[in-house]
Amino acid sequence: METDLEVLLTNDDGIDSPGFRALYDALSAVANVTAVAPASDQSAVGRSMSSEVGIEEHELGFAIAGTPADCVVAGLEALGPSTDLVVSGCNTGANLGAYVLGRSGTVSAAVEAAFCGIPAIAVSLHVPQDEWPRTPAVEEYAEAGRAARYLVERAPTRGVFEHAEYLNVNVPLPADDPAPMAITRPSTVYEMGATQDGDSITLHDLSWEAMSEGTIDDPEGTDRRAVMEGKVSVSPLTAPHTTERHEALDRLAAEY
Repeated sequence: METDLEVLLTNDDGIDSPGFRALYDALSAVANVTAVAPASDQSAVGRSMSSEVGIEEHELGFAIAGTPADCVVAGLEALGPSTDLVVSGCNTGANLGAYVLGRSGTVSAAVEAAFCGIPAIAVSLHVPQDEWPRTPAVEEYAEAGRAARYLVERAPTRGVFEHAEYLNVNVPLPADDPAPMAITRPSTVYEMGATQDGDSITLHDLSWEAMSEGTIDDPEGTDRRAVMEGKVSVSPLTAPHTTERHEALDRLAAEY
């Protein structure tokens, strides 16, 4: 296939994960894909960065002894051709809600790309809580591959990245019919719990527990609600974490 679109593909589950293979195969049909991914599982490392990483050639590209953010920088600056778009995934397990944006290695790879000036798409597959933990087979990432391919083909040329720096995409498991796509915002519903047992404390993500019970109180238009309704959730996001300047802080600084 001849194409001018250059895609850097990474993830946080590791280069040998089935979700990565599924996206590699799906995107190779529409783009020149350079695979630069962690050699081992780097889930939930956020934007952790190394000063030096090892590299090995892999049948798909390059395996990096480092984090997803390391892979993005290595791919953009050392290993790949000039890149048009970074894609991260497909992650096993959804990355839903505003609170996961800084935790997820999958999303953090997209954020790293955005800070480097390259548009990006993070793709994750929702595995229901009653099926967790399990790693779906490659074919179970078919809906994720379809959504990723659709966005990779169209988003860069349709003005999407004139308004967003990256897209956080969450996909349900395949059903009898293809899932519809919904544009969403990250849910702000968030609740953690902790229980102590002797010398250890177990942390509980109560939002995930509520999802498994179907009782999560996410408003219409949010990412988690969309996925629970069997839709592909696409949240357009920007990388800088900023707020507006305000008089209260100005006065505080003036009094210092």
